[in-house]
Amino acid sequence: MRKYNVVGVMSGTSMDGLDLAHVTLEEQESGTWEYSINAVTTIAYGEKWRLRLSKLRHQNSMIFHKTDRFYGQFIGEEIKTFLKDQNLEADLIASHGHTVFHQPENNITVQIGDGNSITAITGLPVVSNFRAIDVVLDGEGAPLVGIADKYLFGEFAMCLNLGGFANISADTNGERIAYDVCPCNIVLNRIAREFDQEYDKDGEIAERGVIDYDLLEELNEIDFYSYEPPKSLGREWISSNFWGIVRLSEATKEDKMKTLVDHIAQQIGNTIEDLCEGGPSGKRVYITGGGAFNKTLISHIKTHTEAEVVVPGEEEVNYKEALAFALLGLLRVQNKINVLSVATGASSDSVSGSLHGDFSKLI
Repeated sequence: MRKYNVVGVMSGTSMDGLDLAHVTLEEQESGTWEYSINAVTTIAYGEKWRLRLSKLRHQNSMIFHKTDRFYGQFIGEEIKTFLKDQNLEADLIASHGHTVFHQPENNITVQIGDGNSITAITGLPVVSNFRAIDVVLDGEGAPLVGIADKYLFGEFAMCLNLGGFANISADTNGERIAYDVCPCNIVLNRIAREFDQEYDKDGEIAERGVIDYDLLEELNEIDFYSYEPPKSLGREWISSNFWGIVRLSEATKEDKMKTLVDHIAQQIGNTIEDLCEGGPSGKRVYITGGGAFNKTLISHIKTHTEAEVVVPGEEEVNYKEALAFALLGLLRVQNKINVLSVATGASSDSVSGSLHGDFSKLI
């Protein structure tokens, strides 16, 4: 089987930076894929980029399109430097981009990071814009990594990503389903910034607090948690449905952090129970994303489920989503299904992603 060297590119809703992962992918006769992570880096966003990305949804169309182009150029330059510094070559770039709008109920999802700019600067073929087709097909456009979880991490009962939002994927009745569970780092980081910290390192702030059960009860009663999957969350939902409850609470900042951590852990525990036929005992859950380093959060998750919690090495924790989109990009080039309707609620599976550049060497 042929091996492919792919650069997976991810920018999450928590806006901590741009993740780059150079990976080698090889399809096996069984239909699964073997992978190796060869080099990784995260380019932290400076204040200028952080402000620009966070405010972009409020800007006019000219600023929006300029930012889309400039951000694509930024991605391209960073990949070019990354490959040169690591003395690596790549066959393909798969770039998720940065989500500005995610409103599937309005048939809208937008990720910036112009693919034409990336390929022009790097000289490499690029797959981008992974979510749009699914939304047009009446899907949620998220989460997309379920198919990668199936092909790369099929030995686990389910895969849980603790990023800006917590999302989970699992095999049920022979199908790989995936959906968003609840907010995660996107809300924890907001509280952390009130302590002049970018995030709650090791969950130290939360550990100092106590649970405010009035706030916890109000959060647990949010309508989204009673919806059946497929379902997804976006930054807009936080503003309209979640953050107001936290802001109006009279709990201390430490207590809010502890309460949010337990709320997230409860929703995850409930989800694991729902997905495990006959109970979660003996099931293994593979946990990645920045929240996997939050010791307090992981501890609370363990108290809310009997399933075995597996946190892998640092590279897999930090770059699993970049790895996943590397595979999604390669599947797109091979004209194979890379988005599952059972996970998103679309009317059909799809071969998703926009192509930029010359793919003749890959076909």
